Amino acid sequence: MADQDIGKRRAAEAALEFLPQDEVIGVGTGSTVNFFIDCLGALRQRIKGAVASSVATAERLQAQGIDLVDLNDAGTLSVYIDGADEATAHRQLIKGGGGALTREKIIAAASRQFVCIADESKRVGRLGAFPLPVEVIPMARSYVAREIVALGGRPVYRHGFVTDNGNIILDVHGLDIVEPIKLEQTLNNIAGVVSNGLFAARGADVLLIGSATGVQRIA
Repeated sequence: MADQDIGKRRAAEAALEFLPQDEVIGVGTGSTVNFFIDCLGALRQRIKGAVASSVATAERLQAQGIDLVDLNDAGTLSVYIDGADEATAHRQLIKGGGGALTREKIIAAASRQFVCIADESKRVGRLGAFPLPVEVIPMARSYVAREIVALGGRPVYRHGFVTDNGNIILDVHGLDIVEPIKLEQTLNNIAGVVSNGLFAARGADVLLIGSATGVQRIA
């Protein structure tokens, strides 16, 4: 197994200690989360079920025999486990490489604790090297792109991809994100933007960074 995959698995395993007893949890989307779901299968009797952030996650949870729960029925969740494409020491994140950012942001907001799992390659000093995903209502694509250009970004349409919500993704290159919370709010205020991949206003409560030598916990 490659060092990166070892780091992902170790972070995923470390997140198991945050599982509540007989409660519904939130589960994100991505390669690191897939390791978590695979580990979760052996402990499925410990939880009541899971709210999935994507169709892909829902299918993987079901394959492990874990009951799916609608967020509207679950109410406030005690914990949400998800990965990141970039993460800082301040536990601010870029997410959405898999295109599930809006549902991920909703579940994070509805959870008392957000535990982010990632391998050490995702840790950065400043966000922005990874293209920032922005989910956009299709008719607003060109307008939103022009507004993003005015902010200094270079938006690229993610061809052939439709989110689980029926929208499109603009991946924004060239941003050096000095004020993540401010940029998150500015992007969300553009008409036609559903959400963006900055998890700064509501970042992770705990960041578990896995590597070949162990797991670092940042809280």
